[in-house]
Amino acid sequence: MGMTTEAQDVAAHRHFLARAVSLALSNVSEEGGRPFGAVLVRDGQILAEGVNTIHRSGDVTAHAEMEALRAATTAAGNHRLDGTVMYASGHPCPMCLSAMYLSGVSAVYYALSQADAEPHGLSTEDIYRELARAPADRQLPMWHLPVPDGEKLYPAWTGRAAR
Repeated sequence: MGMTTEAQDVAAHRHFLARAVSLALSNVSEEGGRPFGAVLVRDGQILAEGVNTIHRSGDVTAHAEMEALRAATTAAGNHRLDGTVMYASGHPCPMCLSAMYLSGVSAVYYALSQADAEPHGLSTEDIYRELARAPADRQLPMWHLPVPDGEKLYPAWTGRAAR
């Protein structure tokens, strides 16, 4: 008697999460990088993997999930990743989560929570709280300031995309 489909799904999710954690552990032990790994999967096949590479490049956007997304979209030659599942060692930050929304990732599983990350200074819960505030109430000020020809920008894109 084999496993039920639900049990097989849970086993597969745990398998890919274990891979993300393994990547993160290697990143810490081998390179001194931050403890984050990510695996992007479609139909049970790994499309791309990534680790946090901020320590290499100084690029604040070089999170594990972003690295996996970049690798997958570059390989596909397309920014859409519909039908994919992201497996992350830790709860994705707002930037990574936004990128997953923008690219069409269908689901996200993570091994460690914000509460797990907080005692180690790795939680991004404060940024999630900040983004939930009205723009005028945020610590980072934002102002809408129209400029000449600004109103032409989006129609120019729409016209180009229709060609």
